[in-house]
Amino acid sequence: QVRLVESGGGLVQAGDSLRLSCLASGRVIVNNAMGWFRQAPGKEREFVAGISASGRSTNYADSVAGRFTISRDNAANTVYLEMSSLKLEDTAAYYCAADRSWNDVMMRNVDYWGQGTQVTVSS
Repeated sequence: QVRLVESGGGLVQAGDSLRLSCLASGRVIVNNAMGWFRQAPGKEREFVAGISASGRSTNYADSVAGRFTISRDNAANTVYLEMSSLKLEDTAAYYCAADRSWNDVMMRNVDYWGQGTQVTVSS
């Protein structure tokens, strides 16, 4: 069993930067592809970014490519999402996820979810 706990969300202004963290506990995640999803009010949860177990492969949604960076520190059992040039439309609850595979950076088989952290971007 894996427990994922996100942190780092908050209220920021458009154009600002923010870093989200996801700490895994229960067992190590070195063998799991990890990722971030988000869900805005009234919308479905959507994929944001994924990273392979080794960290050598990443994937991003078109809406965040070039602005967001996913990374991981396997020694610390932590995954990060660096967000820059934030836009109003980035406002959402952000969820950390662990895929059952080690290399599916599209995160198509999520086994574990975090509880989410809210990011609100204001004008």
